Amino acid sequence: MTAILIIGEAWGREEELAQAPFVGTSGKLLTRLLTAAGIDRSACFLTNVINHHPKGDDFNEFCGEISVALPGYPAHHGARYVHRRFGDELSRLAREIRLYKPNVCILLGNTAMWAMLGKSGIAKWRGATDVSTHTVAGVKCLPTYHPAAVSREYSLRHTVIMDLQKAERQSHFKEIRWPEREIWIDPTLEDLYEFERRFLRPDCIIAVDIETFGSQVTTIGFSPRPDISLVVPFYDGRGKGRSYWSTHDYECEAWRFVRKVLQDSSRRKVFQNGLYDIAFLYRSVGIKVKGAEHDTMLMHHSMQPESLKGLGYLGSIYTEERSWKHMRSTTTIKQDA
Repeated sequence: MTAILIIGEAWGREEELAQAPFVGTSGKLLTRLLTAAGIDRSACFLTNVINHHPKGDDFNEFCGEISVALPGYPAHHGARYVHRRFGDELSRLAREIRLYKPNVCILLGNTAMWAMLGKSGIAKWRGATDVSTHTVAGVKCLPTYHPAAVSREYSLRHTVIMDLQKAERQSHFKEIRWPEREIWIDPTLEDLYEFERRFLRPDCIIAVDIETFGSQVTTIGFSPRPDISLVVPFYDGRGKGRSYWSTHDYECEAWRFVRKVLQDSSRRKVFQNGLYDIAFLYRSVGIKVKGAEHDTMLMHHSMQPESLKGLGYLGSIYTEERSWKHMRSTTTIKQDA
């Protein structure tokens, strides 16, 4: 049994000669990345999805049209499917995982993520723990970029190290432990003032975020601490008139509540891309925000100016949350990435 099992894509030239994974240039870089993240490579089991070397270092050699697809697996990328002749390789990977019983599998790159999670698009899903659905179901996995990607784009190095640090934390237990949250949704007016009474103390720090569509604020969220938040909706596409509130008076009262919270300077505020939110609130509903002290986007950018700065990325780096940005179906015009 090992706490961390690391899965790559396929052998390179040096790996083929050595008949072992991660012994070439990418392997040396991986060792440095693991060390920077506080992980001892020798304590991990390393393997690949396919223990063969594709000609020209092009994984497309292992792929074809859907007619030759490996049964039970989605497309690897685009309309390209891993060829069924590699079924024995996936069986070998499954045996390794069952043998070593890792607490977490680190998935290096798109191919490893495809093999375990049945997903593609590593930039979209990296950094978030998930439970495997393919090859061996029920294994905790954390995808991140392959070291080869870091060698091509050095700005990814910080992201990979942070992902590996998260994997190290996750390696101390087998189950997934997503943070517990209490989120007040679909509130009544009474709920708004009950939430204020219980949680929005005059001296608290409130995280504020808005969602927008066109020139309209659709929802606004308030969170005075990591485990509790309130969502105040205004737009509802399900109802007549598109308003969440059943009467004009109720909607006006909800806006009075929002205005009271945002214009109370004793309640300090934290925003993500606050320059956008604060200006939008003033333009759309005439609310002048008071007590805004911090902006998570700017604070992160000051530390890591070369990396992304959107809220989804920050959540993947600094929290143990799922990739919630890709779980929702609504859209927003707000751009902070």
